Amino acid sequence: MKRRDFVKNTSLAGVVGLGIPVIYGHLLPKGYTPLGLQDPDPFTLFKKDKGMQVLNDKPWNIEATAHLLDDDITPNKFMFIRNNGLIPENIDVAKWTLTIDGESVVTPKTYTLNELKNKFESHTYQLTLECGGNGRSEFDPPAKGNQWTIGAVSCAQWTGVRLSDVLEDVGVKDDAVYVGYHAADLHLSRDPEKEPISRGAPMPKALQEETLLAYAMNGKAIPLAHGHPLRLVAGGWPASVSG
Repeated sequence: MKRRDFVKNTSLAGVVGLGIPVIYGHLLPKGYTPLGLQDPDPFTLFKKDKGMQVLNDKPWNIEATAHLLDDDITPNKFMFIRNNGLIPENIDVAKWTLTIDGESVVTPKTYTLNELKNKFESHTYQLTLECGGNGRSEFDPPAKGNQWTIGAVSCAQWTGVRLSDVLEDVGVKDDAVYVGYHAADLHLSRDPEKEPISRGAPMPKALQEETLLAYAMNGKAIPLAHGHPLRLVAGGWPASVSG
């Protein structure tokens, strides 16, 4: 989708002064900024096909059109991008760590990415991720939020270590009912005290064999827009559960 095609049909206060109408402008969440004619070009920035549709750029949210989703394994160029906060600008993988702690953890531990890869067995699964708001543009009555059509879904190959193996390593008490996560994404306000999103999953889902702490997507390091260098992947549930 060309960027000029994104700005049509209704209005949004942020661009009214430019005389540019925006699709579903009145339904976009407060604080969201439409791409309009701004740079940088998202297709180059994220290595996406130009047939993808940009919904907004603050945060970046991009979906595939239906005809781009015919592959058995969704390639990166056709994978939707769904963010609630700002993508981290600089990540030093050599210094990056994952900490597992909480009131139901027996022995809190911190791992580097290499430690995770070397300590635990890696697994590869083809898993479907779909935004819980997929299809929202067709809701009646209309609903606020990103106006997804049907392109906020993907089925990539994910490689990583099982979350259950890592939880076994730290030890989990019998009273544990839920896992949650916190990531490096910044809130739209850039206030470090605010979280853009924090989801999780009940223990039965966290302990499934297919629930991964993934470090690779389709055989390559996960792109920054999709969770580099490590992300939770819990296939079959709303993708917000996966971070």
